[in-house]
Amino acid sequence: MRTIEIYDTTLRDGSQGEGVNFSLEDKLAITRRLDEAGIDFIEGGYPLSNPKDAQYFERVRGLNLRHSRVCAFGMTRRRGMTAAADPGMRALIDAGTPVVTIVGKTSAFHVSEVLGVSREENLAMISDTVGYLTQAGREVFYDAEHFFDGWKLDADYSAETIVAAARAGATRIVCCDTNGGTLPDEIARILGLAAGALKRAGHDRPLAIHCHNDCDLAVANSLAAVAAGAVQVQGTINGIGERCGNADLISVVANLALKLPGYTVLGGNGAAHLTELSRFVYETANMSYRPGQPFVGSSAFAHKGGMHVHAVVKATESYEHIAPEAVGNSRRILVSELSGRSNIAALVTRADVKNDRTLLDAVLAEVCRLENEGWQFEAAGASFDLLVDRCAGTFTPAFVRDSYNVDVESRGDGDVRTLATVKLQVAGGLRHEVAEGDGPVNALDAALRKALAATYPAVERMHLLDYKVRVINAQEGTAAKVRVSIESTDGDRVWGTVGVSENVIEASWLALADSFHYVLRP
Repeated sequence: MRTIEIYDTTLRDGSQGEGVNFSLEDKLAITRRLDEAGIDFIEGGYPLSNPKDAQYFERVRGLNLRHSRVCAFGMTRRRGMTAAADPGMRALIDAGTPVVTIVGKTSAFHVSEVLGVSREENLAMISDTVGYLTQAGREVFYDAEHFFDGWKLDADYSAETIVAAARAGATRIVCCDTNGGTLPDEIARILGLAAGALKRAGHDRPLAIHCHNDCDLAVANSLAAVAAGAVQVQGTINGIGERCGNADLISVVANLALKLPGYTVLGGNGAAHLTELSRFVYETANMSYRPGQPFVGSSAFAHKGGMHVHAVVKATESYEHIAPEAVGNSRRILVSELSGRSNIAALVTRADVKNDRTLLDAVLAEVCRLENEGWQFEAAGASFDLLVDRCAGTFTPAFVRDSYNVDVESRGDGDVRTLATVKLQVAGGLRHEVAEGDGPVNALDAALRKALAATYPAVERMHLLDYKVRVINAQEGTAAKVRVSIESTDGDRVWGTVGVSENVIEASWLALADSFHYVLRP
């Protein structure tokens, strides 16, 4: 069994992604979670770049990390200056991390055109920096920037740069596909050549891989590098990062742990926590989940086509390459106009419906009819359950709408007030209530609660989590139908409902009323 080190750079490289901005507390929280997951190395940032990163390295010392080693990131010394005199080196030493990762120029093109120094000076910058930090008691990883592009341009010079780093004491040579344009077979071939160059120079060092995703190959390239002998994979959780992002460590770990024999990762912790880790980072970064993200996305084990569901019900492996529980995910059966009877049977919870083929066909026909009108039940399980009850003739409404009215008053000073009035038949009597709200839906929600609370105290525990509006047939302009999706909770459960109408208030009412009907079902 080969142990593959997992090096996370979410807090540094990942934060360079568009729309990603971690607070200091966010970075510390992610650090704790990465440590719990068994990540070997956590790159915290560049201590000289901004006060937040400098504060991070002060605060992270107080964390009782059980497994992870924190790394500070920096660059080679400035040209024309000794390493000891470079403030960047002092910041890296002051960070107090056991490991320092240094990025240096490996491509002859970048040395001359970007850095603007001679080849000899660049080699000296690499050697001086790595040697200085090594003598200061730090373990040094050398990030060979633009390594693969540089090797293809001038292999001899790229080999000189990594030999210089290894000779000065670097313990890992990290081969970086910085532009993300290299293909897997090239990764494996060049990595082998680099290992040979180090060995011939008498400075054999373990190789690591750091890939960007500009060709959507970062994970494939990382796995190709491991197969070629790399002992460490660098990347970010969920693949976040600059441009198209980095190698997604979620997929890298899942493949190494579950798909490829002979590898150990994360200290043997396994992959069952990956879905939770992925979503924690999304939430902390205030980013939306990627439903189609491999292994951990909400759609990764979702089945919609009738033929697929029919097969999965008989044998899950027929359309699933692993059990979703292996990565902490779960199977989802979706219902839509593409569904067959198997989808309906898999979703309904009532035994009398599961075994009634005629009723299943009636439910499927109603789903197809409503989806043709713009309804969608994939994220509205509660509305689907109510639809089944209605088709079965067992739906008992907790209330019946008599009427509702919403008034919106906008004043010249910019003040906008919304007032909702509802008339409902509740428990054999008429309830007429009025409530104000921040908007039409909020006002309707408040008026509904007032009308129902005396008869159904359970509504006090219920509140809305999310409200979304989607235009269905945009070509109709202001007369277009809209679909409103609502997510609600009572503190224990979360459920989704949907409503469709040409009028956004009516669509909202339908989704809102379904939410109350669902939670008040006998």
